[in-house]
Amino acid sequence: MGDTGTEAVREAGQLPFDVFSRQCPSRGTLEHVTGRWGSLTLGALFESGARFNELRRRVDGVSEKMLSQTLHALERDGLVHREARLTNPPRVDYELTALGREVAGRLMELIQLVEGRMPAVVEARSRYDAAREA
Repeated sequence: MGDTGTEAVREAGQLPFDVFSRQCPSRGTLEHVTGRWGSLTLGALFESGARFNELRRRVDGVSEKMLSQTLHALERDGLVHREARLTNPPRVDYELTALGREVAGRLMELIQLVEGRMPAVVEARSRYDAAREA
């Protein structure tokens, strides 16, 4: 894996995390959490754990490749736990870690806010589009 600045932070014994800094490792995690597939995957796992294909059906429009990449990134960040079971056929379950539940809880609050305010957004879009056409 590439240098994310984490090693320097550990050596210094400090936590100088600043998402606005290009070098900050928190920026990558923020991208994983707030990107389209990351946020939808975390939201889909918030209610309960799921198998890969269950997640794929829940997160409408995500490709198998993108969901796999998203789950790997979220697992690496410590937000998702992957458990492979040696059954026939093999079974892989995904669930949120404690940190993942905390992050997803905040994300769900934002999702609910956006969904609840969509009438105002739709109205604003209509006004904007009408003004642009004039």
